[in-house]
Amino acid sequence: MALDTAKKAQIITQFQKKEGDTGSSEVQIALLTTRINTLTEHLKTFKKDHSSRLGLLKLVGQRRRLMRYLKRTNKESYNKVIAELGIRDNI
Repeated sequence: MALDTAKKAQIITQFQKKEGDTGSSEVQIALLTTRINTLTEHLKTFKKDHSSRLGLLKLVGQRRRLMRYLKRTNKESYNKVIAELGIRDNI
């Protein structure tokens, strides 16, 4: 259920701050959101896949921590990311 390279590269170019940026909070949140959406669709079909459900919960927690950090350090960028990804502001 990993992302293919083309889709990952597209997400990185959309959210990067400068050329070659692959580790900023914005990029990480966008990549995690894509993986979370993919896993959510998978779990709608396979309801008893508990190991994937555990992985999904870990990804959600990791994204939540990154979003909390981004909100604390750069509120403007945080608002832009949640608007583009369609994530609720519940942090």
